[in-house]
Amino acid sequence: MPGPELSQLQKQLLVHLAKFGPDTPWLISRRLLGASGWSKKVDEALVESSLLALQSAGLVDRHNKKLKMMPTSSIKPWMKLKQKNRDNRPRGIYYTLTRKGRLLASELKHELY
Repeated sequence: MPGPELSQLQKQLLVHLAKFGPDTPWLISRRLLGASGWSKKVDEALVESSLLALQSAGLVDRHNKKLKMMPTSSIKPWMKLKQKNRDNRPRGIYYTLTRKGRLLASELKHELY
């Protein structure tokens, strides 16, 4: 599948979003591809700029609202749906994959793993 030339970080971001669902740049910078701990693994500004480049390429969508009953975090992948008091949670900027992004991420999974 010919597509845009992607950096290693952009490839990792696509695979992360495919595996863990919608996520914020703050969480991705700490939990990229399932890493643990609260220290940054990747600079948050670099993650944000890479996500914006992926958005301009049509591979991810940006949501600046509450995502009701959608997977929301890579912290607890086995408990991804929001709990009953989901209306009290603050709004966040979440990035999700587009259809084109999901197709490319499925190909990249085999390349990265």
